[in-house]
Amino acid sequence: MDYEVLPAVCVLDASTYVGFWILKGLLNRGYTVHAATQKNGETEIEKKIRDMEKEEERLVVFDVDVLDYQSILFALKGCSALFCCLDSPDGYEDGVVDFEVRGAINAVEACAQTDSIEKIVFTSSLTAAIWKENVCSQEDVDEKSWSDQEFCRKLKLWYALTKTQSEQAAWALAMDRMLNMVSINAGLVLGPAVAQQNPRSTISYLQGAAQMYENGVMAFVDVKFLVDVHIRAFEDRSTCGRYFCFNKIVNTEQEALKLAKSLSPLISLPPRYECQGSDVHAERLRNKKLNKLVEGTAY
Repeated sequence: MDYEVLPAVCVLDASTYVGFWILKGLLNRGYTVHAATQKNGETEIEKKIRDMEKEEERLVVFDVDVLDYQSILFALKGCSALFCCLDSPDGYEDGVVDFEVRGAINAVEACAQTDSIEKIVFTSSLTAAIWKENVCSQEDVDEKSWSDQEFCRKLKLWYALTKTQSEQAAWALAMDRMLNMVSINAGLVLGPAVAQQNPRSTISYLQGAAQMYENGVMAFVDVKFLVDVHIRAFEDRSTCGRYFCFNKIVNTEQEALKLAKSLSPLISLPPRYECQGSDVHAERLRNKKLNKLVEGTAY
């Protein structure tokens, strides 16, 4: 029996929580994967990747500095796609915004200089779309929405500011270089050991959580579903633009309490805390494009 030979693809940064799960999903799908990892010390995820490389012949690991354009080029050689999922290893403060933006620009430019690249799947965040002066309005928020950078600075929402700037920079360069790119704007990522393996990004996403909850834009996504969406976005040739990716909008106090408990010990609750109200906040996020992608009609 003849089996389809799937092309090589690159995951940058494969040592992030989302990147590692995308790496595993691609290997399970049959792809050869170039795992581009930044040197962040011997993290639990990096150790797992090195151990996997010893057993999996379709996995090749590359040490990459996202500020070093040439190192990204080397990891991309022979790949048909880049799954770009950058996170700051040191958390999110004012000073790290430029680091991730420059990394995104270098990654996209490296794709422009790699003839074999057919598509970029760029991992972004819902926080790149929901924060603006009129965040308390009742208007729906969809893929056309962008967070206001000055508003993010005023509220010191550094994670949201970083994700907004890096995604916008990636889109601007991709369009200038006429590259085929889609972005996946993920909700708060949940999954196995997320509190232990992804603490900084999780806490950073939750800056302004009370306001997100009250305004119907607090949403989460299971990491396995998120991975499936990334792979679908690559494999479906008709995909384009941005895709909001979430499983559930948290709009009741019971759901908020359940979410907080799932993130223990990152989030601590008073002993024997009980729900105080039964209010249901209006859901304002819309993801029709995602639903069509999952159903098999990308747009």
